Amino acid sequence: MVRWLAFVEGAERLDPWGAVEIKDYDRLLKVFGIRPFKELIPLLSKAGMEPSHLMMRGIIFGHRDFDKIIEAKIRGERVAVLTGFMPSGKFHFGHKLTVDQLIYLQRNGFKVFVAIADAEASIVRKIRREDAIRIGVEEYIANMIALGLDPKETEFYFQTNRGTPYYRLIQLFSGRVTAAEMEAIYGDLTPSKIMAALTQAADILHVQLEEYGGYKHVVVPVGADQDPHLRLTRDIADRMEGLLALERPASTYHKLQPGLDGKKMSSSRPDSTIFLTDTLEEARRKLMRALTGGRATAEEQRRLGGIPEVCSVYHMDLYHLMPEDSEVRSIYDSCRSGRILCGECKLVAWRKLEKLVEEHQRKLEKAKDIAWSVVEVPRF
Repeated sequence: MVRWLAFVEGAERLDPWGAVEIKDYDRLLKVFGIRPFKELIPLLSKAGMEPSHLMMRGIIFGHRDFDKIIEAKIRGERVAVLTGFMPSGKFHFGHKLTVDQLIYLQRNGFKVFVAIADAEASIVRKIRREDAIRIGVEEYIANMIALGLDPKETEFYFQTNRGTPYYRLIQLFSGRVTAAEMEAIYGDLTPSKIMAALTQAADILHVQLEEYGGYKHVVVPVGADQDPHLRLTRDIADRMEGLLALERPASTYHKLQPGLDGKKMSSSRPDSTIFLTDTLEEARRKLMRALTGGRATAEEQRRLGGIPEVCSVYHMDLYHLMPEDSEVRSIYDSCRSGRILCGECKLVAWRKLEKLVEEHQRKLEKAKDIAWSVVEVPRF
């Protein structure tokens, strides 16, 4: 069932495990107290960080305390970024969106930590452990390296293979939050989801421990649907005062890229996305069948123009295929004015997608050889 913002006892709630469809990001800023990202553009420039196209186009639309991370960087203090991937399916363009942000931050001096959430895949998605491990390495780590994440400057780890201090945090955190508070954030919970949420809090906060580098300035880039995990983690960090000196993590929020069928992009629905390991034939088939913002007839579209805001092909251009603003603006204007029809627009996107996929898959073959060597694999 696709949900937007569920109303429970008068409160709006995001479901980080569900098929969330967010229709109003401005409302999200107001309801959950997320700050607009655009206010940080001048500060980024002061830190010597040229804003990415994702930032300038409003795809990265919000943040919590990322200004404090940038200010720490300006002062010359160490900064880090952490994110996690649940290895429950094939690596697609929605995942690439997060990796593009990791690469940007890495190139701007951030230490990168990547959690492979095999525990969460096992207990929430019911994925067999051996499958979660294989997918984590061959699909996620390999694709991240092929996209340009430097494995020498990245610490990849499996949740079930972290050290004792990491596991100790999970136990300590369980005593810093009540069941009622967690239900207020997440809604109905099972023991597996409670464990997954506390484990994610440990993922985010454990890099502040000396055993893992002592990084006190940490940002977590996530899709907007994952904000509940950040709110829980920030509350837990506050409550550890007197036992551990943990700082609240910062976060940035990106808009969820629409799937090719207009719904949420998901590995479990193969036609909703293009996997970076799809054959060129399969990738082309999916793109050519994608939902567009076109009119019922060619004559009507030439007269009224298309609606790029609801077109999944336009969003592929906007998020991934056209880093130059002039090019994406030209496509937008041509669609709106009716100068280009959907078939022509898809062919323009396909030429770029074909080149991207071909180049990526050449790099992926080499990356697979590296991937198994850059992470310690769980023994059971």
